[in-house]
Amino acid sequence: MNLNYNNQKLSNKQNAGFIVKPNFQDIQNLQHILNSFKKHNIKVLFEKTSASYINTKGYDFDSVCEKSDFLVSIGGDGTLISTARRSFRYNKAILGINLGTLGFLTSVTPNLLDDFLDDFLDDKYEIDQRMMIKSELNLKSSLAFNDIVIKGKSISHMVKIDGLVDGQKFNSYFGDGLIISTPTGSTAYNLSSGGPIVYPLTEAFIVTPISPHSLTQRPLVLPANFEISFMAKTPQGAVVIIDGQDIYELNNNETIKIKIASKKAKLIRPKNRDYFKVLNEKLNWGNS
Repeated sequence: MNLNYNNQKLSNKQNAGFIVKPNFQDIQNLQHILNSFKKHNIKVLFEKTSASYINTKGYDFDSVCEKSDFLVSIGGDGTLISTARRSFRYNKAILGINLGTLGFLTSVTPNLLDDFLDDFLDDKYEIDQRMMIKSELNLKSSLAFNDIVIKGKSISHMVKIDGLVDGQKFNSYFGDGLIISTPTGSTAYNLSSGGPIVYPLTEAFIVTPISPHSLTQRPLVLPANFEISFMAKTPQGAVVIIDGQDIYELNNNETIKIKIASKKAKLIRPKNRDYFKVLNEKLNWGNS
C-alpha cells in the first residue's frame, strides 16, 4: 500500500548534519552510527554540543544546516521535533535514527542503518512532507511540529477559551485546556486526550478539549486552509505550550492566531515503512 504523496529525492547526499539528543550517553551506538556513514562515504558534520560527546569538531547549528545536504536526528521523537523546528528556514530533509522509546517519527534503528544507507544511496527511500503550524502571540511567531496546547497556569485552574475561525466564534471551551494538533501530532497528547488519529500526510487541524467540563465537547477536525484563533476568557489567563518545548503566557482576552506554516517538515524514511504497521506495533492494536 503506497499512501505517500511525494516522490521527491535529494539531489545531493554527500554531507550529513548530525544533531544528537541532549545529555547523550550511549557513545557506543553513536560511534556505530558515525562509522556507518563513513563506510558509505557520507561526510558528517556535528552540531557543537553533539560533537562534544565524542570529542570531535563541531559547528553551530546554522552552519550545520547551511553546509549539509540533509540532517540526521539521533535520539527520540523529541530530538527530531526540535531539529525540524530549528531548521525550518533551511528546508532540509531529516533522517531520524531512533535511540528513544516510542519512535513514531524516527524511522531507522542503528542495527538497520547499514542496510538503509545502501538503499538511501540507491534512491530507494521516501520523503514524507509533514504539515507544521505557525502561531502568532503578541507579535511573536512560533512553529509547532506536533501541537500547541493551551492550559491553566496551575493544576487547580480550569480555563475558558473561545475558538474562532476566520474571526467568527465557533465554540467556547471550559475545562483543563485545549490541544491544537497537526496530523503528525495526532498520536501524541491529542491521542491520550481522546482525540482522533489522523493520517500524517493529511492537511488539517485537530482541536481536542482536555477534560472538558461539558461532556458534549468533542474533538474537531478543521481544514488547514482556515485561520483559527483562540482567546483566553479566564481572569488568571493561561499558558501556551509549543511542542512541549516552549512556554508562553496568554493573558485574559489575549488571542493566539494559528495557521498552516509556509513549508512542511521533510522526513526521510525507508521505502518499506508502513504507517499502519507502525501504529499496530506502537499501540498494540489487536492484542488482547
